[in-house]
Amino acid sequence: MLNAEINVVSLIDVMMLLMVIFMITAPIMQGGVDIDLPKAEARPLEPKSGLVVTVDKAGMIHVDETSLTFSEFRATFRTLASSRGKDGIYLRADQGVSYGTVAKVLAVMRSTGIADVGLVLEPEQEP
Repeated sequence: MLNAEINVVSLIDVMMLLMVIFMITAPIMQGGVDIDLPKAEARPLEPKSGLVVTVDKAGMIHVDETSLTFSEFRATFRTLASSRGKDGIYLRADQGVSYGTVAKVLAVMRSTGIADVGLVLEPEQEP
């Protein structure tokens, strides 16, 4: 009986250690380009493994982890969307980016036949 209790305690210790490791590394694993998303009253999106297009403060466009200029983005987006955008396409833009820049990126997306693009926002904080 004593041996069974020791095994259970050891498994609980291992489980707790794994849970702590997961809690520490999960926020780090989200990765991506560091931007300041605009805040708005919005429903949170369910996490999916779609194609993420990010526009940073400098106006550079990042498709997942690949940095592109606007002309490179326009030339390659159709291919990227057809190969990796099957699970959805999400647009993230820094709140300091001009509306015109975001509109141009969205226009390229729409010109490839993509009708549904998720706009990623940061939820507003309750006062």
